[in-house]
Amino acid sequence: MTYELFVALLGFAFVTSVTPGPNNMMLLASGVNFGFRRTVPHMLGISVGHALMVFLVGLGLAGIFKAWPAALMALKVASVAYMLWLAWKIAHSAAPGEGRAKAAPMTFLQAAAFQWVNPKAWAMALGAVSAYVVEPSALAYAAVAGTFALVNLPSVSVWAGAGQAVRRWLDRPGRLQVFNWAMAGLLVLSLWPVVTLEM
Repeated sequence: MTYELFVALLGFAFVTSVTPGPNNMMLLASGVNFGFRRTVPHMLGISVGHALMVFLVGLGLAGIFKAWPAALMALKVASVAYMLWLAWKIAHSAAPGEGRAKAAPMTFLQAAAFQWVNPKAWAMALGAVSAYVVEPSALAYAAVAGTFALVNLPSVSVWAGAGQAVRRWLDRPGRLQVFNWAMAGLLVLSLWPVVTLEM
Protein backbone atom coordinates (compact mmCIF):
# COMPACT_ATOMS: atom_id res chain seq x y z
CA MET A 1 0.00 0.00 0.00
CA THR A 2 1.42 3.37 -1.01
CA TYR A 3 1.75 6.26 1.44
CA GLU A 4 -0.95 8.24 -0.37
CA LEU A 5 -3.36 5.30 -0.32
CA PHE A 6 -2.67 4.74 3.39
CA VAL A 7 -3.41 8.41 4.20
CA ALA A 8 -6.64 8.20 2.20
CA LEU A 9 -7.60 5.02 4.08
CA LEU A 10 -6.92 6.75 7.41
CA GLY A 11 -9.25 9.55 6.38
CA PHE A 12 -11.94 7.11 5.26
CA ALA A 13 -11.66 5.10 8.48
CA PHE A 14 -11.83 8.23 10.64
CA VAL A 15 -14.81 9.83 8.87
CA THR A 16 -16.84 6.63 8.78
CA SER A 17 -15.96 5.73 12.39
CA VAL A 18 -16.64 9.11 14.00
CA THR A 19 -19.88 10.04 12.21
CA PRO A 20 -23.30 9.10 13.64
CA GLY A 21 -24.48 5.54 13.21
CA PRO A 22 -25.86 2.67 15.29
CA ASN A 23 -22.58 2.06 17.14
CA ASN A 24 -22.09 5.69 18.08
CA MET A 25 -25.71 6.24 19.11
CA MET A 26 -25.44 3.27 21.46
CA LEU A 27 -22.09 4.47 22.84
CA LEU A 28 -23.52 7.91 23.54
CA ALA A 29 -26.45 6.32 25.38
CA SER A 30 -24.10 3.96 27.24
CA GLY A 31 -21.85 6.85 28.29
CA VAL A 32 -24.88 8.62 29.74
CA ASN A 33 -26.39 5.58 31.44
CA PHE A 34 -23.26 3.73 32.61
CA GLY A 35 -20.32 6.15 32.35
CA PHE A 36 -17.17 6.00 30.24
CA ARG A 37 -15.27 3.34 32.21
CA ARG A 38 -18.10 0.79 32.11
CA THR A 39 -18.50 1.43 28.36
CA VAL A 40 -14.86 0.51 27.55
CA PRO A 41 -15.64 -3.19 26.77
CA HIS A 42 -18.38 -2.00 24.40
CA MET A 43 -15.90 0.28 22.59
CA LEU A 44 -13.26 -2.46 22.36
CA GLY A 45 -15.85 -4.90 21.02
CA ILE A 46 -16.78 -2.48 18.26
CA SER A 47 -13.16 -1.91 17.21
CA VAL A 48 -12.05 -5.54 17.29
CA GLY A 49 -15.32 -6.89 15.89
CA HIS A 50 -15.33 -4.46 12.98
CA ALA A 51 -11.66 -5.09 12.18
CA LEU A 52 -12.41 -8.84 12.02
CA MET A 53 -15.39 -8.10 9.78
CA VAL A 54 -13.25 -6.03 7.39
CA PHE A 55 -10.71 -8.85 7.17
CA LEU A 56 -13.30 -11.58 6.55
CA VAL A 57 -15.22 -9.46 4.02
CA GLY A 58 -11.93 -8.96 2.19
CA LEU A 59 -11.33 -12.71 2.13
CA GLY A 60 -14.60 -13.13 0.27
CA LEU A 61 -17.44 -13.32 2.76
CA ALA A 62 -19.40 -10.77 0.71
CA GLY A 63 -19.40 -13.27 -2.15
CA ILE A 64 -21.72 -15.50 -0.14
CA PHE A 65 -24.42 -12.86 -0.30
CA LYS A 66 -24.02 -12.56 -4.06
CA ALA A 67 -24.24 -16.31 -4.49
CA TRP A 68 -27.13 -16.75 -2.04
CA PRO A 69 -29.45 -13.70 -1.96
CA ALA A 70 -31.53 -15.44 0.73
CA ALA A 71 -28.57 -15.05 3.10
CA LEU A 72 -28.67 -11.27 2.56
CA MET A 73 -32.40 -11.24 3.33
CA ALA A 74 -31.73 -13.22 6.52
CA LEU A 75 -29.09 -10.65 7.51
CA LYS A 76 -31.55 -7.81 6.93
CA VAL A 77 -34.26 -9.46 9.02
CA ALA A 78 -31.81 -10.20 11.83
CA SER A 79 -30.52 -6.61 11.69
CA VAL A 80 -33.97 -5.08 11.99
CA ALA A 81 -35.08 -7.41 14.78
CA TYR A 82 -31.92 -7.00 16.85
CA MET A 83 -31.73 -3.22 16.45
CA LEU A 84 -35.40 -2.79 17.37
CA TRP A 85 -34.75 -4.82 20.50
CA LEU A 86 -31.71 -2.65 21.33
CA ALA A 87 -33.77 0.51 20.75
CA TRP A 88 -36.39 -0.79 23.19
CA LYS A 89 -33.67 -1.48 25.77
CA ILE A 90 -32.22 2.02 25.36
CA ALA A 91 -35.65 3.67 25.60
CA HIS A 92 -36.37 1.83 28.85
CA SER A 93 -32.95 2.27 30.47
CA ALA A 94 -33.05 3.13 34.15
CA ALA A 95 -31.44 6.27 35.51
CA PRO A 96 -27.81 5.89 36.66
CA GLY A 97 -27.79 4.17 40.01
CA GLU A 98 -31.23 2.61 39.47
CA GLY A 99 -32.00 -0.93 38.40
CA ARG A 100 -28.38 -2.05 38.51
CA ALA A 101 -29.42 -5.66 38.77
CA LYS A 102 -31.12 -5.50 35.35
CA ALA A 103 -29.27 -2.73 33.51
CA ALA A 104 -25.78 -3.38 32.16
CA PRO A 105 -23.66 -1.96 29.37
CA MET A 106 -23.04 -4.02 26.26
CA THR A 107 -20.23 -6.55 26.70
CA PHE A 108 -17.17 -6.96 24.46
CA LEU A 109 -18.62 -10.03 22.73
CA GLN A 110 -22.06 -8.48 22.30
CA ALA A 111 -20.55 -5.37 20.69
CA ALA A 112 -18.29 -7.46 18.43
CA ALA A 113 -21.23 -9.63 17.34
CA PHE A 114 -23.40 -6.56 16.73
CA GLN A 115 -21.12 -5.51 13.85
CA TRP A 116 -22.54 -8.35 11.77
CA VAL A 117 -26.06 -6.90 11.91
CA ASN A 118 -24.97 -3.26 11.67
CA PRO A 119 -25.62 -1.90 8.15
CA LYS A 120 -23.13 0.95 8.55
CA ALA A 121 -20.41 -1.52 9.56
CA TRP A 122 -21.11 -3.55 6.41
CA ALA A 123 -20.94 -0.45 4.23
CA MET A 124 -17.65 0.59 5.85
CA ALA A 125 -16.12 -2.87 5.41
CA LEU A 126 -17.21 -3.23 1.80
CA GLY A 127 -16.09 0.30 0.94
CA ALA A 128 -12.69 -0.19 2.54
CA VAL A 129 -11.77 -3.48 0.88
CA SER A 130 -13.05 -2.43 -2.54
CA ALA A 131 -11.44 1.03 -2.60
CA TYR A 132 -8.17 0.63 -0.70
CA VAL A 133 -6.89 -2.83 -1.63
CA VAL A 134 -4.97 -2.66 -4.91
CA GLU A 135 -3.58 -6.22 -4.92
CA PRO A 136 -5.92 -8.58 -3.06
CA SER A 137 -4.20 -10.75 -0.46
CA ALA A 138 -4.71 -11.79 3.15
CA LEU A 139 -1.91 -9.41 4.15
CA ALA A 140 -3.53 -6.47 2.34
CA TYR A 141 -6.90 -7.16 4.00
CA ALA A 142 -5.18 -7.50 7.38
CA ALA A 143 -3.51 -4.11 6.84
CA VAL A 144 -6.86 -2.44 6.08
CA ALA A 145 -8.48 -4.16 9.09
CA GLY A 146 -5.58 -3.08 11.34
CA THR A 147 -5.87 0.50 10.13
CA PHE A 148 -9.57 0.49 10.97
CA ALA A 149 -8.90 -0.89 14.46
CA LEU A 150 -6.25 1.78 15.06
CA VAL A 151 -8.53 4.65 14.00
CA ASN A 152 -11.86 3.28 15.19
CA LEU A 153 -11.22 3.02 18.93
CA PRO A 154 -10.33 6.69 19.56
CA SER A 155 -13.09 7.77 17.17
CA VAL A 156 -15.87 5.88 18.92
CA SER A 157 -14.49 6.85 22.33
CA VAL A 158 -15.53 10.42 21.57
CA TRP A 159 -19.19 9.36 21.68
CA ALA A 160 -18.91 7.52 25.00
CA GLY A 161 -17.00 10.51 26.37
CA ALA A 162 -19.72 12.88 25.18
CA GLY A 163 -22.27 10.73 26.97
CA GLN A 164 -20.22 10.85 30.16
CA ALA A 165 -19.91 14.64 29.81
CA VAL A 166 -23.67 15.24 29.69
CA ARG A 167 -24.45 12.62 32.33
CA ARG A 168 -24.83 15.14 35.16
CA TRP A 169 -27.12 17.37 33.11
CA LEU A 170 -29.29 14.33 32.40
CA ASP A 171 -29.32 13.34 36.07
CA ARG A 172 -32.97 14.33 36.28
CA PRO A 173 -35.23 11.38 35.38
CA GLY A 174 -37.37 13.46 32.98
CA ARG A 175 -34.37 14.63 30.96
CA LEU A 176 -32.82 11.16 30.91
CA GLN A 177 -36.07 9.62 29.73
CA VAL A 178 -36.32 12.10 26.85
CA PHE A 179 -32.67 11.47 25.95
CA ASN A 180 -33.05 7.68 25.99
CA TRP A 181 -36.19 7.82 23.84
CA ALA A 182 -34.42 10.18 21.41
CA MET A 183 -31.45 7.78 21.16
CA ALA A 184 -33.82 4.86 20.62
CA GLY A 185 -35.58 6.83 17.88
CA LEU A 186 -32.30 7.66 16.14
CA LEU A 187 -31.28 4.01 16.31
CA VAL A 188 -34.54 3.01 14.65
CA LEU A 189 -34.06 5.69 11.97
CA SER A 190 -30.60 4.26 11.27
CA LEU A 191 -32.32 1.08 10.06
CA TRP A 192 -33.11 2.73 6.71
CA PRO A 193 -29.86 1.54 5.06
CA VAL A 194 -30.76 -2.05 5.89
CA VAL A 195 -33.60 -1.87 3.38
CA THR A 196 -31.27 -0.73 0.60
CA LEU A 197 -28.13 -2.67 1.59
CA GLU A 198 -26.54 -4.34 -1.41
CA MET A 199 -23.35 -6.35 -1.40
